[in-house]
Amino acid sequence: MAIKLVDEAMEAGARQMKACQIMGIDPRTLRRWKNQQRISRETEDQRKLAAAQRIPANKLSEAEREQIIKTCNLPEYKSLPPSQIVPILADKGEYIGSESSFYRILRDADQLNRRGRAEPPKVHPKPKGFNATGPNQLWSWDITYLASTIRGIFYYLYLIEDVFSRKIVGWEIHESESAAHA
Repeated sequence: MAIKLVDEAMEAGARQMKACQIMGIDPRTLRRWKNQQRISRETEDQRKLAAAQRIPANKLSEAEREQIIKTCNLPEYKSLPPSQIVPILADKGEYIGSESSFYRILRDADQLNRRGRAEPPKVHPKPKGFNATGPNQLWSWDITYLASTIRGIFYYLYLIEDVFSRKIVGWEIHESESAAHA
C-alpha cells in the first residue's frame, strides 16, 4: 500500500524523497520493497526461511552420535547417567561430546530413562482426608519445642486442637518427648 501511495504522489509531481518522508519511510526502504516485489510476489519475510535452512557448523555427525550411544551402552556405563559418564571419560582423557549432547542423543534414541537397577519413582496414594463440619468432631495434635533457660535443653508442649474451630482442647508440658506422653 505504501508503494502505491508513493507512486501516486510521484505521478502527481511530488519528489520521491518528500513522499517517503511524509509516509515515514526511507527511500532506500522503498527501493528494497520494490525489488522484493519484482523478485517475488510473496509478502512473507524471507529471513525466516533462510534461518530454517542453516545447519550448525558444530553439529554432531551420525558416527559421533552412534559412538555416544555405544559408549553409554557399554557394560561399565550402562547403569550410569550422562552426568557421571562424561566426567569418567574426561578423567580417562576422552571427549566424545558434552553432557547435554549425551542427554539429547539418549533422549532421541529413547534410552533416557532410569539406567541400571534403580527403580522408577513410586506414586504414593494421597492419604484419606477428614472433614469436620462442626466443633468436637475431629481433633489434631502436635508437639512443639519450648526453649528453657539452659542452652540446648527444651520442654515439650503437647497440644490438642479442634480442627473445625481451631481452639485448644488440651495441652501438657513435659521435660522429655515420648510416645507414652503422646
